[in-house]
Amino acid sequence: MQQVPELVATFLAHTKVRSVPLPEEEAMALESLLVHAWEESRARWPTVALPAALFVRHVAERLPPPGPSEALAPLLTRLSLVELYLACACLQGMASAHEAFERAYLARLPEKLRGLKQADTVIDDVRQKVRVKLLVATPEHAPRIADYTGRGALMNWVLVIAGRTANKLRASEKLGPEDSADELIQALPGQGLDPELDMMKRRHHADFRQAVREATATLSAEDRHLLRLHFADRLSTYEMAPLFRVNQSTISRWLKRAQQQVYEETRRRLQERLGLTTEGFKSFLAFVDSQLDLTLSQLLEEQARPPPTDG
Repeated sequence: MQQVPELVATFLAHTKVRSVPLPEEEAMALESLLVHAWEESRARWPTVALPAALFVRHVAERLPPPGPSEALAPLLTRLSLVELYLACACLQGMASAHEAFERAYLARLPEKLRGLKQADTVIDDVRQKVRVKLLVATPEHAPRIADYTGRGALMNWVLVIAGRTANKLRASEKLGPEDSADELIQALPGQGLDPELDMMKRRHHADFRQAVREATATLSAEDRHLLRLHFADRLSTYEMAPLFRVNQSTISRWLKRAQQQVYEETRRRLQERLGLTTEGFKSFLAFVDSQLDLTLSQLLEEQARPPPTDG
């Protein structure tokens, strides 16, 4: 009985091929090709130690079905096997693979995206969103790096995703943060029922926004980045944890600490401006308590945009 080489057996168990034994010569050639691809990939990504069997299974699952008389080896040679190796390691959650992917692909996105005529802050947002989309699993789906099939250059595939992400960001910017804030203030409970409170909403909404703006400025750069990821970019603590290489509870604790600092600073600055002398102002503070997160999100988005230029 013919002895099937180990990697070929793994490959045939996970690819879409007809279940007929390969001729011995073809099986040995396929084994040699798989071993060479794995060794070449290890040389290309020396810090990423992915077992050969995992790599071969990953490739096999993404190989298109061969034709009736088509050999497997030519199909393999059409794939970017070295990049499939890195994609597989990223999908396994290997920190060394994530670091290699960051250096080789994500770090190159800014220069590749200059043609979109976007500000650096927008490009940074795109890179962050692409990083999360490709490398972070959610309860609903695996990291999107799993969708890369190796049928083209990985950089080109990443650029397609980055371009779509940039288009979505541009579309979202049509909503003006100032208009949203005005609507938020108008939604303060008591409209039409408490004339004093209605007057405070109209008179002090600018003070409220300015107080939140000043409060966020007291944060460290790290805390502002953390809040912007959560409130402006809408990342969950589950998605953020791998980015900071900590667990979800740590991210939650950091967020609560930063939010508390913003809240306390906002109240202090409003007290300096307006005083605590009326029931209406106490209602206004209740509004601060209930709506601070949304206003903080709007202001963080606003701060991320570059100032308008003349011409």
